[in-house]
Amino acid sequence: MLHVKMKSSSSPGRIQVYFLDFFLHLGPFLLLFGHHLSGILSLSATSYLRKKTLNPMGLIYLWIWWKGSWGKLTETMLNIFLTGMNPFYFHAVNVILHCLVTLVLMYTCDKTVFKNRGLAFVTALLFAVHPVHTEAVAGIVGRADVLACLLFLLAFLSYQRSLDQGCAGQCFPTTASPFFLLLSLFLGTCAMLVKETGVTVFGVCLVYDLFSPSHKQDKLSNGAVCQHSSGQPGSPQPSSQQAHPHRENRKQRFPHKDSWGGCHSPLPPEPKSSGFPMSPRAMWSLMRCLTGSTNRNFLLTLRPFLKRAILVISYVTVILYFRLWIMGGTMPLFSEQDNPASFSPYILTRFLTYSYLLAFNVWLLLAPITLCYDWQVGSIPLVETIWDMRNLATILLAVVMALLSLHCVAAFKRLEHKEVLAGLLFLVFPFIPASNLFFRVGFVVAERVLYMPSMGYCILFVHGLSKLCAGLSRCGATSLMASTVLLLLLFSWKTVKQNEIWLSRESLFRSGVQTLPHNAKVHYNYANFLKDQGRNKEAIYHYRTALKLYPRHASALNNLGTLTKDMAEAKMYYQKALQLHPQHNRALFNLGNLLKSQEKTEEAIMLLKESIKYGPDFADAYSSLASLLAEQERFKEAEDVYQAGIKNCPDSSDLHNNYAVFLVDSGFPEKAVAHYQQAIQLNPSHHVAVVNLGRLYRSLGENSKAEEWYRRALKVARTAEVLSPLGALYYNTGRHKEALEVYREAVSLQPSQRDLRLALAQVLAVMGQTKEAEKITSHIVSEEPRCLECYRLLSAIHSKQEHHGKALEAIEKALQLKPKDPKVISELFFTKGNQLREQNLLDKAFESYEAAVTLDPDQAQAWMNMGGIRHIQGSYVSARAYYERALKLVPDSKLLKENLAKLDRLERRLQEVRERDQT
Repeated sequence: MLHVKMKSSSSPGRIQVYFLDFFLHLGPFLLLFGHHLSGILSLSATSYLRKKTLNPMGLIYLWIWWKGSWGKLTETMLNIFLTGMNPFYFHAVNVILHCLVTLVLMYTCDKTVFKNRGLAFVTALLFAVHPVHTEAVAGIVGRADVLACLLFLLAFLSYQRSLDQGCAGQCFPTTASPFFLLLSLFLGTCAMLVKETGVTVFGVCLVYDLFSPSHKQDKLSNGAVCQHSSGQPGSPQPSSQQAHPHRENRKQRFPHKDSWGGCHSPLPPEPKSSGFPMSPRAMWSLMRCLTGSTNRNFLLTLRPFLKRAILVISYVTVILYFRLWIMGGTMPLFSEQDNPASFSPYILTRFLTYSYLLAFNVWLLLAPITLCYDWQVGSIPLVETIWDMRNLATILLAVVMALLSLHCVAAFKRLEHKEVLAGLLFLVFPFIPASNLFFRVGFVVAERVLYMPSMGYCILFVHGLSKLCAGLSRCGATSLMASTVLLLLLFSWKTVKQNEIWLSRESLFRSGVQTLPHNAKVHYNYANFLKDQGRNKEAIYHYRTALKLYPRHASALNNLGTLTKDMAEAKMYYQKALQLHPQHNRALFNLGNLLKSQEKTEEAIMLLKESIKYGPDFADAYSSLASLLAEQERFKEAEDVYQAGIKNCPDSSDLHNNYAVFLVDSGFPEKAVAHYQQAIQLNPSHHVAVVNLGRLYRSLGENSKAEEWYRRALKVARTAEVLSPLGALYYNTGRHKEALEVYREAVSLQPSQRDLRLALAQVLAVMGQTKEAEKITSHIVSEEPRCLECYRLLSAIHSKQEHHGKALEAIEKALQLKPKDPKVISELFFTKGNQLREQNLLDKAFESYEAAVTLDPDQAQAWMNMGGIRHIQGSYVSARAYYERALKLVPDSKLLKENLAKLDRLERRLQEVRERDQT
């Protein structure tokens, strides 16, 4: 018997050679995907990851978000832990994973499929540069597909490694290494947890095992055939001849037993030509296996495979049950715009459309000319009749797949074309979960789900090239090779262009509109981006375009309503959205807020409650409802809403901040501090909560703590909104120079902000820089003639300049504005009285003070000044009455007590004079 000893494929030297070949030959091509490293972080995951970085509950929230996909959770959280939220590292990890997949695919093709490193290299090269991989590699969401593909290949290799490659006399090899079989199960489980399609690796392994029974006699790349004695499988046997690994053996001795290891009687001699679709020898083997004459022997030879199949199938059943349990026993729910065909009431339409989508996906692999990040609403019209010309593509695909399958069945005995079997399995099985065959999926076409099936396409493509090249002349083969190189260059160019699209959100969304202008979803996404950028006119145009293409787009109607200035029109959009989707929680929320602004309180409360009912994790709805209830003085209900919101949305920093504001207004500052701190812990960059906490400490008189939090807020966001309260703190504590610096910076950041300029003018006036203060205030008045505070400040500035006439004139203009607040009017009359008193117009000043206390009886200073005027005028009794009224309001006023003491002395002197006159 002839024995050929083969070097282990896992030897260190062999692995090093693979890495060297890989980086020397494929590395430059894989750098095509490095073009997007500085691009956007993600699409659907960005905002969520920002909220869930490394807070204590982040793992649980991410697990819920990804429905228990622990693989996604682990690698994403590890990425965040090591590199933070820097998009460069997220993309770098994706590119590294793509490199690893390409390397493992090359190794798999060399060791299991082609047994030819050159063909394996071309396959890996085609896979590395294929443009359809751009979405999976460039987007963080696509990392699941790339990582699952890597685990898929490793699980397949582990399964093959577990089989006895040196067995003799058996059709199906025994399990030589239970460790590698268990490792295959583990890696397959990891692939499933990362991406649901990863579970298909078990089907690939079993079918490949079933149709590849003659592992021990595969033709080697050097032409030798491994032959074994009839001894125990795997036992060492003395060899009479050892084939040199680089020398072809001209003579081969075949054992007397047939290739099934003695399972059957001798077969008819096989003709030299293999023939297509089935050779007589293969047909004979198939028929003998399927007839009852040798069922007993066949089952005996099938026993090793059956053991593995039972183990794998049982294990897959358990993990699928576990997966469904994690998902709550239900499948995800999708809308009609996600997958229109699955909502069609006609079975024929669903069948024809699903079938055509298979052909369409194959076309994307063959000719990735038109690529888009989203193929949903309107991208591919439904196939509603058998006369639709697109059915020809479906028929062509069915014929090609049938011929390839027949070819596999015909060649399964000799395994002359194992490449076709591997290519079909790698192409078909990973795509089954996305085919709508067993359950509804949430997309029409998704390029990232073609990442794994594209391995099978690459294998079939390269195998076809090799067969075609073998049948051509030297000139024809050269032309074919040149065409292949040109194709690879075109794929590389297309990949670079696709990566440029993924550099930013704007370029990505704009490319969708340019590529699929009849797709309502891409217009909707682009409009959302424009809305976030404040480009409302463009956003409205694309929202309306989306509605023209898909009038039932409830979210587009809702968002269009938020951009409409006309409240009646906005209300109409919200109502239309609710007619299409009565449970649209955002439309309910927006309509509720609109009615709230119209003071239709009860209707608004009802709609906001409905919004919470259909969107229990929508934090803004809780805040809006609670604030409305608080305005109605229904404080107990408001607090209950806030607590329910925090229970259902514990990660919402905005909700904690708003609840803290409510607690401050309700007189519970200690509880408010805890919720402000919780909001900051959840989102350290939440500068509003930081500023509010500073304001709370300021109101409690803890100025040092207030200043500390204000400065902390400045580290997060150095904006005018943060600088303003810090400037007020400095001003009120007498640190006018620091206040001046802060306000100058705030005004430089927002020069159009009136209140900031007014505060700056006030600080300047206090510091004696009255000319600059007057200039700023007068400029504001010229812009806003009805600025009440401006006139009050101008009056103070003129008074400080001792221009009392101008000061009085400014107050008169302020009174002409007729403010609604009685206390404000009272203060204006008090200021007017002061200016009149400075001009020694005491009677008019008294009238102004009297008007002030009529509007606000608690105006102690006005009472005291009225007493002072009567005091000066010699009306001591009246003066005493005014002084005593003021003293009741401010009993600790030293000035009042001094005035009363003076009044007492005057009265005593007057009494003494009267007594002296009488005597």
